[in-house]
Amino acid sequence: MNVPSHVTGRLPWPQWAYVPGETGAIEADDETLRLAKALVPSAFRGHVPARHPALRYGLALNDRGYFWEAQEVLETVWAAAPQSGRERILLRACIHIANANLRLRMQKAHSAARLFGDALTELRALSARKVASGGDGFVESFPVAALVALLQAKIGRPQLAKADWIALGAIVRSWPTA
Repeated sequence: MNVPSHVTGRLPWPQWAYVPGETGAIEADDETLRLAKALVPSAFRGHVPARHPALRYGLALNDRGYFWEAQEVLETVWAAAPQSGRERILLRACIHIANANLRLRMQKAHSAARLFGDALTELRALSARKVASGGDGFVESFPVAALVALLQAKIGRPQLAKADWIALGAIVRSWPTA
């Protein structure tokens, strides 16, 4: 099955979702991830484009339950993001969320809550950074306030469960697809 072309340009979904300690001797589908990572330049200039296929693919992986894989792809995008850019902060928050989602799947609710808290801290740091004018970057088009509210609601729960994972795509449905 392929990811819709408006999201990634025909990257395949991984053959399985890797879950450390649960998938036995089976490792992650590295070949599929390698295809996505190859789309990332060595460095983005100025900002990470909101429509970049590897970024979209990483977010889509999270939303399909490929949490470990999402983290891997988003970390590659993060590494190429401008060093002092706001995108690095938002990407770190998204990586924390994918990792928290993985922890929820592994039934490690306390660890997931801590990671959701780390993501919230990143988003608060993002709010304190100067906003660049214009642009079609990831940060400018991402509804950060909606994600902050969702994280606060999750963290405010007495106990998190597997069903409390966060789908980043549900937050960004308003993104343009072309």
